Amino acid sequence: MTIDIAPDAPIPSVLSKLDEIRQRMASHTDREDERRILEILAGSTAIELDQLLLQLDLPALLADVDDRLIGPDNRTALLELLTAERLGDLGVPARAALASALQRGRTGRLDEQALRRIWLGTRGADVTRLKNALDGRGGYRDLHQLFYHDIDDDDLREELLAQVAREAVSAAGSASSAGSASAREVKILSDIDDTFYANWKDTRYPKKTVYPGVLQFYAELDRGPGPEPGRAGDLTFVTARPGDRLGLVEDATIKALAERGQLAATVLAGSFTRLIGNRAIAEKKLENFLEYRRLYPEYDFVFVGDSGQGDIHFGTRMLELAPEAVRAVFIHDVVATPDLARRELAASGVHLFDTYIGAALVALERGLLGSEGAARVAEAARAAFGAIPFPSHADQEPRWLELARDVARLNAALPPSLQLDSI
Repeated sequence: MTIDIAPDAPIPSVLSKLDEIRQRMASHTDREDERRILEILAGSTAIELDQLLLQLDLPALLADVDDRLIGPDNRTALLELLTAERLGDLGVPARAALASALQRGRTGRLDEQALRRIWLGTRGADVTRLKNALDGRGGYRDLHQLFYHDIDDDDLREELLAQVAREAVSAAGSASSAGSASAREVKILSDIDDTFYANWKDTRYPKKTVYPGVLQFYAELDRGPGPEPGRAGDLTFVTARPGDRLGLVEDATIKALAERGQLAATVLAGSFTRLIGNRAIAEKKLENFLEYRRLYPEYDFVFVGDSGQGDIHFGTRMLELAPEAVRAVFIHDVVATPDLARRELAASGVHLFDTYIGAALVALERGLLGSEGAARVAEAARAAFGAIPFPSHADQEPRWLELARDVARLNAALPPSLQLDSI
C-alpha cells in the first residue's frame, strides 16, 4: 500500500492553524500553549495534519512541548498522537520529517519508542520510500546516522533492521507479482579523493580537478540501463575522512561536493582510529558498507574507487562478502597498474579504468548503462576535458591520448547512430 501524499500547496484551513501554532511557539511555550497546539493537531483532518507536519519546524516543536515533573506530560502526548494515534494519516515525507526531527539532540527512550512506532507502522514499498526520504533530506542526519548512532538500544536497532529486511522481501514479492522482479535498482557507492577529483596521489591533473565525465557517470548509473529512468538520488560517498559527533566533516564534505557539481549525495565517513594504513581504511569502509547493505537489502550495489588508498581491497572484500548484491567494482587507476594485474582483477569483478569513458564502457558491458547513457558520459567527459587548466601541453597530452583511446573503444561497442567523432 502506498501512503497518499498531501498536495504541495497548503489548503486554507492549514494556513490559519499553522499561523496559530507558530505564534504560540514564537516565545516561551507554556502549558496553555502546549494544550492548544495538541488540540489543533488532534482536531485536524488527515490532509491538514500531514500538511502541518511538512510546514512546521518539527525540531523546534519537539523542543518546545515538554513533559513536567508536576503537570501534564505534553511531549509524551504529542509523540503518542503523531506516531501512534494518527500515524496512518501521515504520508512518507511527513514521517521522514518527523523521524529526522527525533534525531536532533539526544535521542532518549521516549524518542526511540516514537521512532519504533514510525518504522513498525510503515510497510512494503513505503519503507523504501521512507529510507530514501531520510537520506534525501541533506546533511549528516541520514538513515545510517539514525540507525547506527542515534538509536542506542541494540535490541531496538535489531528489531528495526529485522523489519527493514521483512518489508524488503515484501516489496520484492510485490514487484515479482507485477512481473518486474529483475528490475532491482542500484545504490552507487563512491570514494572521493582521486575518484571524484584529484586530491591525494594523482598528480597527473591539477589539484582539485573534478575528473571529466565522473558527474555524468554517477548520473547514468543512477538512471539505469532501461528506457525509463530509475529513482534519482542513489549516490552515497564512502570516504576515509573521519566523522565526528557533530557531523561537521560530513556536512563540510557534502558542501564541497555540491560546490563541484554533485548537488545531492549521502556521506558515510571513516574514523580517526582507522585513518592510518590502506588496509585499516578499507576495513572501515567495509564495515560501513555492510551496515548500509542491511539498511537497503532490496538494492544492488556498485562501487567506484581508486587504486591509491585501499579501494581495491575494499572492492574485493565487497565482492567476497556480498557477491549476489555487488554488480561491479570500478577502480580509477592512478598508480599505473600493470596490464596483467588489471586483467587478473577484472576476472574477479574489479575493473580498473583510466577515464570515465572507459568506466562507461565496462558499465555498458555489464548491463549497468544503456548505449545512450554511455554515449552521454563520453560527451560530458570530452566537454569537461577541454576546460581543465593543465600547466603545459606535455601534461595534457597523455591524458588526451587516454581519452581518445577510450572513445575509440566505446565507439566499437555503440550503434553507428551514437558513435562519437574521433578526437
